Amino acid sequence: MKRENIDQLVKVEYHQTENCPLKDIRFSFFQIVYVISGKGAFTINNNISAYSKGSLILLTPDDQHHLDIEEKTELLLVKFSERYVKDYKWKTINSIGCLLYGASYLSGCILQNKPDVILVESIVSSLLHGINYPDIYQEELTLHYVNALIVIAARNISKMRAEHVGSNTDKRILDIIDYIQGNIHDPALLKVSVISQKFGLSETYLGSYFKNQSGETITHYILNYKLRLIEHRLLFSDMRVNEIVTEFGFSDESHLNKFFKKKHKISLTEFKKNKSAAKSLV
Repeated sequence: MKRENIDQLVKVEYHQTENCPLKDIRFSFFQIVYVISGKGAFTINNNISAYSKGSLILLTPDDQHHLDIEEKTELLLVKFSERYVKDYKWKTINSIGCLLYGASYLSGCILQNKPDVILVESIVSSLLHGINYPDIYQEELTLHYVNALIVIAARNISKMRAEHVGSNTDKRILDIIDYIQGNIHDPALLKVSVISQKFGLSETYLGSYFKNQSGETITHYILNYKLRLIEHRLLFSDMRVNEIVTEFGFSDESHLNKFFKKKHKISLTEFKKNKSAAKSLV
């Protein structure tokens, strides 16, 4: 399968096509796909979902994906590198890379927050205007628009990530989930005692409150979310096991393997070697 890279941190492109421009290609970067017009189906990591005008789809590095186009489709593609996400000085979003990688477990359009629909339409119109009528300082304007899209994508993913958390759920549980996902790489910050102190709750109340709001214990949620990210690294990236150990704060490979085997009953190396079979396990 062909692998495509970008030679800049951010790149914006417009495409009109009747045939999939993304087939049999893996990308080394993030990509926000906005459907200007047309309809069809998107397949991402073997998950199929319909798309239509207004769909906003986030592809993460090394996702396997393609389009099945039913009607001629116009797309705005916003490409940005992992380094851009990591190095940009986001003011209030911790570990945005981990947050964006969560899109790999979501199917189809990530634009679920209705007030954001109008914002995205406006940003897309501005980006298209910049493509068609470039002017002085266009690069700086484009970066601002792209950053806005990234933040909107992160906000929508954040609200979708908890399986049993609905749109009418207490805002505090969403803040707790944001905190967990933003600090998933740092075990010291994920201790129940630390989280309860952070949000001014007793440990006992935090445990019952989280389960009542989300349908699972806070410990189970943390372990499952971390495991999903590790599975993604193994299936859709070229990261070595020792790099994953470092990223998620395990003491060594043995510690990570023990954690991983509790669910999959095989080692990380075995899982990584047989990716095609492993995909049926997740």
